[in-house]
Amino acid sequence: MSVEVRIDQGRIARLLRRRGGRAEQKLRERTRRVAAIAEAEAPGSMGKYISWKVAPGPGGMQGVIVCDHPAVHYVLNGTRPHLIKPRRANGVLRFEVDGGRVVYTKLVRHPGTKPNNFLARALREGR
Repeated sequence: MSVEVRIDQGRIARLLRRRGGRAEQKLRERTRRVAAIAEAEAPGSMGKYISWKVAPGPGGMQGVIVCDHPAVHYVLNGTRPHLIKPRRANGVLRFEVDGGRVVYTKLVRHPGTKPNNFLARALREGR
């Protein structure tokens, strides 16, 4: 008696890429896990601006995590020291300092910030 086994690589590849298949389920789990870590690692309220999805890509399905907070670029890349001025010509800046004390000023000399690439850290931790 003899047994012959034929492997159709194209069929296996289609099976793995099928919508709703096991590979997509695992990709969804991993993407969700990485997004949850990114939310926890994000500074301040930035985690509320993180969303995720699984979408078709050039090589098959891919997990996509997005942070659409307006300052995310500055957090990820850091900033150099800079001046902060009011938007209006005769306006003032208002902010709170430690203890809730309110401060008004016409100019702030910001010392800059170090890069905080919380998205890359989440990706490494979520593997």
